[in-house]
Amino acid sequence: MGSDVTPERTEARVSRSPSREDPLARLATTWLGGPVGLHARLGGARWTPLAVAFAVTTGMFVLGVLQKVPCHGVGWPRESGYAFSHLCYTDVPYLYRERGFAQGNLAYLDTGNYPPLEYPVLTGAVMQVTAWLTRAFGSGDAVRDSVLYFDLAVVFLFGCALVTVWALARLCLRRPYDVLFFAAAPVLALAGTINWDLAAVALTTCALLAWSRSRPYLAGILIGLGVATKFYPLLLLGPLLVLALRTGRMRMWATTALSALAAWLVVNLPVLLLAESSWAVFWSFNTARMGDFGSIWYVLGLAGHPLRAVNTVSLGLFGLACAGVAALGLFAPRRPRLAQLAFLTVAAFLLVNKVYSPQYVLWLLPLVALARPRWRDWAIWQAGELLYWLAIWLHLSGTLAAGGAGRLYWLAVVVRMATTGYLCVLVVRDILRPSADVVRAGGQVDDPTGGPFDGAADAAGWRRGRLRSPEPIERALQEEGVAR
Repeated sequence: MGSDVTPERTEARVSRSPSREDPLARLATTWLGGPVGLHARLGGARWTPLAVAFAVTTGMFVLGVLQKVPCHGVGWPRESGYAFSHLCYTDVPYLYRERGFAQGNLAYLDTGNYPPLEYPVLTGAVMQVTAWLTRAFGSGDAVRDSVLYFDLAVVFLFGCALVTVWALARLCLRRPYDVLFFAAAPVLALAGTINWDLAAVALTTCALLAWSRSRPYLAGILIGLGVATKFYPLLLLGPLLVLALRTGRMRMWATTALSALAAWLVVNLPVLLLAESSWAVFWSFNTARMGDFGSIWYVLGLAGHPLRAVNTVSLGLFGLACAGVAALGLFAPRRPRLAQLAFLTVAAFLLVNKVYSPQYVLWLLPLVALARPRWRDWAIWQAGELLYWLAIWLHLSGTLAAGGAGRLYWLAVVVRMATTGYLCVLVVRDILRPSADVVRAGGQVDDPTGGPFDGAADAAGWRRGRLRSPEPIERALQEEGVAR
């Protein structure tokens, strides 16, 4: 039987340069004089990888704010689809004007004549605090104040992005420049301020960091707070359970799960007790929702083949995907890394979900940096996401809504799904053939984000259930070299 004792390990802090290891990064540095030399000193007292990542993140947020200027200057008008046609839409100012915040109403408890807030409680709390600040410093005009509300939200979301970068940097000590897969992503600029998702992304990444440091209580608390912000952090408990079963560390998983439940209850119970009907709107809204923007179910509806049992089919497909991920985690020749299973689980959810809002790509950004840090594959995936980002606004503006042009939106949805599926295939391949995994290459590390799973042996009951006998770690990592 396995134990809950964390194996002793030495943190691998060997710094890796992308231009030495990644073909696309090597090609991109040609005009700068080529890859970093073998004897070059990486980083310095000032421009450490983390400092570079902070600077790049700042630049991306500045670009994102500039991209919203056409709407910012006119107060995000609702009429005539202006924000869609000018590609500068964000939910934030509309929520301020259309959920009672501009009138001083209290989220969940006093919505006045406005619809109840269809967001988890912690997100609602962030909205409420931002609204109080807006009303304290605003002019009293709803339109002008909604612009100030957006500006304050940008400051908060920028802070969330920096927290995510910091946590990723701590998770990527051996490959410190992998944090740029998040910081330099074009979708961070374009989708980072559409909604409040970066708050959940920051909490989820910090939860992974806490787990990597073998702190299950803190990891659970952060997951619970993440679920109170956005539903998807709950999905982390699945991969953690699978790997806990394989390594015999169920006590640590139970600690994390119970801590997550406790944190979620602390945040949710007050609102649930004081305003049960408003609290339940998030759940009822998502249950009643049919196939919506960005999903394959929405495309089928546009094509004249609506699926009425979309809840059942979507949930069923996700259940099958989770079963596949679990089987992979339990029976792969070598135990998968936590980030790999987490990426596959969240990606599967997004592929079969009833809706795909353009900001949902942010959920995957840190997981891609940890699961498949390869610039070529990242660029292919980003291209698919950028195509969809453009297509959704043109679709909503009516440009791609009529005649043959409408099919271009359908194509964009399919391309987006295909590029995400492409990453999933590569991650599955890395799991089944560990020598293709660039993180494990060289035999210096096992699972940098795995915490108690890092270097752990399989529990006795699972050793007999593998797909085949595993090779020794050194041979498995070095036999084929890094896959290109």
